Amino acid sequence: MEDCVDRFHLRDKIRLNTGISALNFQEDLGSWLVETEQGESFTARTVLLGLGPLNVPKVPKIKGQDSFTGVQFHTARWRTDYDLGNKNVAIIGTGASAIQIIPEIAKTVKKLFIFQRTPPWVGPRPDAAVHSALQGLFSRFPFLLWLPRTLIYRYLEFRGRGLFGNPSAHQQMQKRALRHIKESIPDPILREKVTPKYQIGCKRILLSEDYYPALQLPNVELITEAVKTIEGNTIIGTEGTHREIDTLIYATGFDAASYEKGLRIKGMNGQLLSDCWSKAGPEAYLGTTISGFPNLFSIIGPNTGLGHNSMIHMMESQFNYILSYLDLLEQQDALYLDVKAERQAAYNEHIQAQLAGMVWSTGCNSWYQMEDGKNTTLWPGPTTTYRQRTRKVEAMDYVIQEKGAISDALSRV
Repeated sequence: MEDCVDRFHLRDKIRLNTGISALNFQEDLGSWLVETEQGESFTARTVLLGLGPLNVPKVPKIKGQDSFTGVQFHTARWRTDYDLGNKNVAIIGTGASAIQIIPEIAKTVKKLFIFQRTPPWVGPRPDAAVHSALQGLFSRFPFLLWLPRTLIYRYLEFRGRGLFGNPSAHQQMQKRALRHIKESIPDPILREKVTPKYQIGCKRILLSEDYYPALQLPNVELITEAVKTIEGNTIIGTEGTHREIDTLIYATGFDAASYEKGLRIKGMNGQLLSDCWSKAGPEAYLGTTISGFPNLFSIIGPNTGLGHNSMIHMMESQFNYILSYLDLLEQQDALYLDVKAERQAAYNEHIQAQLAGMVWSTGCNSWYQMEDGKNTTLWPGPTTTYRQRTRKVEAMDYVIQEKGAISDALSRV
């Protein structure tokens, strides 16, 4: 990152420690008025939202949590100033965050109580060390990195068929995960506790070699209950389990189905993006452009997430599309481009129809979905399909507003 900043002379173009509070589209100028949290404002012809989907912590509301006498925090707001050594610690949640931290903190805490509402599917993590000789080879001939990257990518695309409706591939995925549980946990009671009752892939598939061993440590207890209430320093499960603790850690994930992250975005005719998305949920065209909000792009926007491969590939596809958009904007000498509402609606209708036949719609509760069950997060298919769709902006998909047309209309007014 530092190298890119220097190579492309970006230091004087970067504003650090500056939060954006509002974006307002100026239709007559074809630009965005950007307002900062510090009270400043400036104008930008185009705006790219790189807000990220996993950065707003989701903390459950639990009766009595304000009365807790110990220390409590979310995994995304880790207390680096707080020593967990010799503490009785409770973790709520067994998702991706939990399986990463549990094996580490279990080494130092006095007791670790894990409150599991729903067990995750955890598969083996193929993460072998790279031999120094191979590292040297890659360092000397960087182009060789293309080979392992391509092999990994192709393998993950092939395996992803199990999520898209291929019964045989899905069965193999589930068998592999069940074998990992059996080989990792000899105790049949614990094995039963960690074995999910829903189809693999319906929730995010996790990868770990040390999570199941950590559950078998003498100072670790897996409690298969949701948390009902907190009384002082006691945490109480829905089935009556009481545990006295010093520290409470929320490993409860993020608000991933929301894309504005508290930013006030006002587009054409004064419409707020939050209002547009309040009924049907977040929608965009190719997850990148939004009707009524010209010259605005969203990276990892609605329905661009993946459950099987690298998000970097999706982002690279979006960057290609955005560059094509900017080229068309310049070629047409246009004030702005606005994706047609009917194109966006038809695209999202097709996306939802595809998702209805895939593993994410088989009945589990996941952060991929909104409260009504609509999946606004995931791309329904291989990344190769998305790469093809985003190779180039099609002019017919957009209303192209010429610069002169606005000026003439304003002069008549």
